Amino acid sequence: MSAWVLPDHIADVLPSEARHIEELRRGLLDTARRYGYELVMPPLMEHLESLLTGTGEALDLQTFKLVDQISGRSLGLRADTTPQVARIDAHLLNRKGVTRLCYCGPVLHTRPDRPHATREPLQFGAEIYGHVGLEADLEVMQLAQECLRVAAVRDTIVDLADVRIVRNLLAGEVVRPQQLNGIYSALAAKDASELASLTKEFSSASREGLLALLGLYGDSSVLIEAEKALGRIPGMADVLSNLKWIASRLESASVTFDLADLRGYAYYSGARFAIYARGATDALARGGRYDEVGAVFGRNRPAAGFSLDIKQLVGVVAPRALNAAIRAPWGEAADVNAAISELRAAGETVVCVLPGHESEVDEFHCDRELVRVAGRWVVQAI
Repeated sequence: MSAWVLPDHIADVLPSEARHIEELRRGLLDTARRYGYELVMPPLMEHLESLLTGTGEALDLQTFKLVDQISGRSLGLRADTTPQVARIDAHLLNRKGVTRLCYCGPVLHTRPDRPHATREPLQFGAEIYGHVGLEADLEVMQLAQECLRVAAVRDTIVDLADVRIVRNLLAGEVVRPQQLNGIYSALAAKDASELASLTKEFSSASREGLLALLGLYGDSSVLIEAEKALGRIPGMADVLSNLKWIASRLESASVTFDLADLRGYAYYSGARFAIYARGATDALARGGRYDEVGAVFGRNRPAAGFSLDIKQLVGVVAPRALNAAIRAPWGEAADVNAAISELRAAGETVVCVLPGHESEVDEFHCDRELVRVAGRWVVQAI
């Protein structure tokens, strides 16, 4: 095998795309900061037991594992940053009240999490800890929307669900682990016959409610239908009311519902959301409420947040124009070097043309040039 062949679903990022990714990274972090989110930088590698504490089987299977040559202990390369941020909130900051944190860095997956995806996403996310009310849920959704606007994603659709809907329907039922996984799979596939078979021994209210979920997707009328079909189930009225409250305040996007959507069911504890661009099959951002995320670190307090992959974003938005730059001659004279230094200090990109390379094209759009006029170096349009 050639030395330059990379592993499957791993790729180099070349200049134009790398520039776009970096500009997005800066823009997203600046956006989060304007909302009051502080940047943290967890390590890429941790002791395995710490990295996977409380995360479940799915993340375990996505995590690369290795042995520390110093201590001999098992290490993991993070596949998701959220548990690390929860650890930081619980053990290192340990603040009272609300804490807002954001992050941006690579994660590694043993397998791509969707068709044609990279195994090395650049994950950006934001988490808010310490507030149990719906205001926190709404804030992270609005921040996620704003981040996509910064990335030049237009016409977004916010899809809402709540894992407590299925949990309320299953409350009081004796469900074996394998049976439970089958129910979740049948709901995800909207397989009515399989779901009916798996729930044939359930109470009529639970069974009929689960089957009703298969048709409860679409626009806001879904909530009206859900109130009719599920309203008598204990705890359901509050869950549906909360979804209605959130949806009514997401005025800048189309809002849809899929009450049978259980993606991340083992992780989320309440409302969850996914944001799509029109015509896109994969969500560009996912998040929701996960109040149990800090429990394994000894601090079980309210939490909500979201994450996205900047590399995925770059693949669905229009390429950005090349940066405007100034072409300058290479030279050793003090005056030309002083002029170049002054321009760079003022924030300009100045590309020095090396001898013999005057006609080459590079990653910058040189719309001006530094020329000597009447004994002075001045910038002129090309």
